[in-house]
Amino acid sequence: MIDEVRQGTVADGIVRVTLPLPLGIDHVHCYLLRGDDGWTLVDTGLGLPGGEERWQSVADALDAPVARIVITHGHPDHVGDAATAAAVTGAAVLQGRADYAKCLEVWGNPGWPRASAEHLVEHGMPRDEVEAGQDVSEAVAAMIHFVRDPSLLDPGDRVDGWRIEELPGHADGHIALFRDGTMIAGDVLLLGITPVVGLYPRGRPDPLADYLSSLKAVIALEPDVAFAGHGAPVREPAVRAAQILEHHRERAEHAVAAVEAGASNAYSVSLALFGELSPGQRRFAVAESLAHLEHLANLGRLERRDGGYSPA
Repeated sequence: MIDEVRQGTVADGIVRVTLPLPLGIDHVHCYLLRGDDGWTLVDTGLGLPGGEERWQSVADALDAPVARIVITHGHPDHVGDAATAAAVTGAAVLQGRADYAKCLEVWGNPGWPRASAEHLVEHGMPRDEVEAGQDVSEAVAAMIHFVRDPSLLDPGDRVDGWRIEELPGHADGHIALFRDGTMIAGDVLLLGITPVVGLYPRGRPDPLADYLSSLKAVIALEPDVAFAGHGAPVREPAVRAAQILEHHRERAEHAVAAVEAGASNAYSVSLALFGELSPGQRRFAVAESLAHLEHLANLGRLERRDGGYSPA
C-alpha cells in the first residue's frame, strides 16, 4: 500500500491525487479539474483513518477552493471518503442518479455484507471460503462514508463544462466526465488489468451487456485520453476499449468451454477462468463469472438449469 498522498499535474488544468488502498490494488486516483469558480474533485478514495488530514493537505496545495465533488461510481475506493472530503472542503457532492440509488441500497444497508456473502454461497462458493473473507468485507463496508441526498446527475448534464456520460457495467450507474477529447473515466478503462464486471444481489440483470455497450460508446466518443481510477492514463482509449471487448469475447468462449467440461455454477467456472486466488479475490472472480454466465444464457449459448448452467 502506498503510504502517502501523491498530488501532481497530469494535463493543463487537471491535477491527479493518488490515495492509498489496503486492497488488491494499492492506490486509487482522484482528479481535480480547474474551472472558473475553483476546482471540481472527482472521486474521494476509501474512508481510511486520517481522511481529514489527507483532504486538508490536498486543499491547502490548491490555488482556489474545491467548488464541488463528483462521484463516478459507488464502489468503496471511489465514494468511501466523500463525506470527509465534503466536510473538509465545504463542497457540494454530485452523483449519478442511478449510482446514488445503488449506493443507498448497498452502503445504506447494514445487512449488505451478509447478503453479499449469501449470494456467493448460492452460486457455489463454499461457505468456509466465503467466511474466510467476511471480516475484510465488513471492515471495508465500515469505511464507506457516502453523502446522502447529493445533487443528482443524468446523462448529458454539464458540470462546469464537462458532459456527463453514463457508462454502466463495472458499476450499475457508473458515470464519466468528458470534454474536448478528455475523459475522466473512473474505472471504465484501465491499463494492465480489466475492470471487474460482476453480478451482485439485486444488480442490473446483465452487467456484462451493459459494459460491452459502454465500451462501444467509448469507441464512438473517440477520446484522446482517459484518466483512469487506477494505473496510468489511457492514451488510446478507443484502442483499449476494443482490446477489452476482445478480452471479454475470449473470456466468454472459455466460460462456455468450462460449462461443457462440467462446471455448473459461477464458482466452478471461476476456478477454470481464474485459477488459484485468495478468498477475497475469489469473491470478485465468482461475481464476474456469474456475469458471464448470465450474459451467455441471455444470448442462448447456455441454459439455466437447477440453479446453475448447462450447455445449450
